[in-house]
Amino acid sequence: MQEMETRIIKIDVDNIRSIVKKHNLQLVKKENQINNIYDFEDRRLLNKKGYARIRIIEDLLNNETINFMTTKKLISQTPYKVMDENEVIISDSETGKNIFTSLGLILVESIKKYRESYKYKNTLIEIDINDKSFCPFPYLEIETNSEEELKEVVNLLGYTMEDTTSKTIYEILDNEGVTKGI
Repeated sequence: MQEMETRIIKIDVDNIRSIVKKHNLQLVKKENQINNIYDFEDRRLLNKKGYARIRIIEDLLNNETINFMTTKKLISQTPYKVMDENEVIISDSETGKNIFTSLGLILVESIKKYRESYKYKNTLIEIDINDKSFCPFPYLEIETNSEEELKEVVNLLGYTMEDTTSKTIYEILDNEGVTKGI
């Protein structure tokens, strides 16, 4: 599956919540996540702006835990970030870890975040609040398959396309002077 996404950084979370409430957008996710990022020792996936991931989700809306095994590969960054994504639900995170390590991948980083997602037509509006040791500011991630809807959502939230970025989170952190160990 391919997804088109963009980010808006350093958002006012309360303002975004107020806007989505005003427009009666449906809350579809409220979750705590642990994102375990895997790569080869030479970092060949991350160096090409891709990765392998085991995501452990504590679903706060449905009171359950879900584990995803995912690979992503960057297809394009202009004008939006387009990723080729392959994802499957797995029974437990240890099984995913064992598959990745049997292929020669190693755990590179474990990132904790809170995510709250709203649905606008066929687009997801995701508020991400990471552990401050990874990313010190909240941001929006807007995921869609439609360029028109992406523009609609950006405007609905009070931003312009100039406020968005197609950069990866690691590129954003680097531009903001936040040093990462990867």
